[in-house]
Amino acid sequence: MTGGLGERWLASAYGGAGWLRALRPLEALYRRAVVRRAAAFAAGRRPVWRAPVPVVVVGNITLGGTGKSPLVAWLAGRLVERGWRPGILSRGYGGRSEAYPLRVTADTPVAQCGDEPRMLAEQTALPVVVDPDRPRGARLLLEAGCDILLSDDGLQHLALGRDLELVVVDGRRGFGNGRCLPAGPLREPLSRLASVDAVMVNGEPAFAAPDGAFSMRLVPSGWRRLGDGRRCPLEPRPFAGPVHAVAGIGNPSRFFASLEALGVAVIPHPMTDHHAFRAEDLAFGDDRPLVMTAKDAVKCRGLAPDDSWVLDVVAAPDPAFEAWFEARLERFRAPRETARGGASG
Repeated sequence: MTGGLGERWLASAYGGAGWLRALRPLEALYRRAVVRRAAAFAAGRRPVWRAPVPVVVVGNITLGGTGKSPLVAWLAGRLVERGWRPGILSRGYGGRSEAYPLRVTADTPVAQCGDEPRMLAEQTALPVVVDPDRPRGARLLLEAGCDILLSDDGLQHLALGRDLELVVVDGRRGFGNGRCLPAGPLREPLSRLASVDAVMVNGEPAFAAPDGAFSMRLVPSGWRRLGDGRRCPLEPRPFAGPVHAVAGIGNPSRFFASLEALGVAVIPHPMTDHHAFRAEDLAFGDDRPLVMTAKDAVKCRGLAPDDSWVLDVVAAPDPAFEAWFEARLERFRAPRETARGGASG
């Protein structure tokens, strides 16, 4: 299935369609529920579990893709470079397991763990755990020896305490009409941004970015053949002519725009986010090359032709954010070094 009612609603929410005004009474109920839930956690009426190690949450306040998972991969790489042992925690949208917590391995079916956790496990080679109960999943990462946790898309999962909150915003779509569900694309009111530690704007902003927001880009890093994993540079391209481009992500148009910016002529095939691909979704009746995202690739092995290609991308935060994050790591490192000193003394 491509598009659908949900996708049409999302396009209306980001485009500011007038008919959404009729949903504002429901929005008011939703906003009150969000406020009451947050107040319950803040006041201790609902339990918050705090890990004995730093927890960094990367999320968003909007529906649809923003580029948070590539940022999680970048943060993980930076942490490893600095001597940390990070683990990644995810809800595992699009997957369903008979038992949780689920440690994601190269053999874990995407149908169990979800596409983003499997992609992150392959990209980072770090421990990745999926669990709707974030504190329970976090405890398994601690058992695996992790000394800092990255929670992918965990902003609204307040049962897990956190030391840093990073919000990623799509530069082109921004906050849409600025309304909460179901009258707009916001999961939480815009006032929530005042309480997070940093806002990352992915791409050139087409809206007034919040004061102090950092910028980042998703940079294509090369082509990868689906069948055997062979990697090729961006130029010369390992295929010729127009391509069938499939994207089952939160914002397919961003992927198509990336291909066009590389000079690739695109026949676009947008799918819903976390789309469960079937072989017929990938059969177009001609011999044109097939290109997809890394998130879709973990689901399309064995379905798409082996000579299909994946466009790999990496997050590229601006230097100001890198410096900011390094400073936060130093704050985390001080108590860790103190604890090590006490243990050895």
